[in-house]
Amino acid sequence: MSSIPDDLKYASTHEWIRVNDDGTATVGISDHAQDALGDIVFVELPEPGSTINAKDEVAVVESVKAASDIYSPVSGQVIGVNEALVDAPETVNSSPYENGWFYKMKISDSAELDELLDADAYSDHCEDE
Repeated sequence: MSSIPDDLKYASTHEWIRVNDDGTATVGISDHAQDALGDIVFVELPEPGSTINAKDEVAVVESVKAASDIYSPVSGQVIGVNEALVDAPETVNSSPYENGWFYKMKISDSAELDELLDADAYSDHCEDE
């Protein structure tokens, strides 16, 4: 079974979001998603400063199996990206919740977090797929 930290919120499209102490948020893809994708060979990150809406396509991951769009779990502004993934996209496979994050954002509507899944609901969602 994939690792599903219970301090994160999850989108049904397999992105996770961590609200940081300073009110910003960090976004990446779940262990389940990286496992399903296989070896990740390329990551296209969003532009810092761009405004995004919940469910917008914001990034792309390419693996040896397929290319997949990454969607924003909530609305806000991209305030930083994980540049390390450009040279080492496989970090998403080895550390999806720590070093393999995609971008940081300032959330514009924190109520959208309530629409996301908690760890238990996300686990059930993965089992149902």
